[in-house]
Amino acid sequence: MFNNNQESTAPVAAGETYEVTIQDIAKEGDGIARIEGFVIFVPQAEVGETVNIKITKVLRKFAFAEKEE
Repeated sequence: MFNNNQESTAPVAAGETYEVTIQDIAKEGDGIARIEGFVIFVPQAEVGETVNIKITKVLRKFAFAEKEE
């Protein structure tokens, strides 16, 4: 039996911080960044902006993060 938190192949981990550039905007208005092709949704981010983010939740195909001040 797999523990979902342990079998993730994501290149990011919840609680970690990264510097990313916002590449796109999702339908909901969140910024989209990518690390090794892995999609990260970042609320209140603009395309072209380089931001420090903290990962809040990692799922199988994407993650959510918040901007660090």
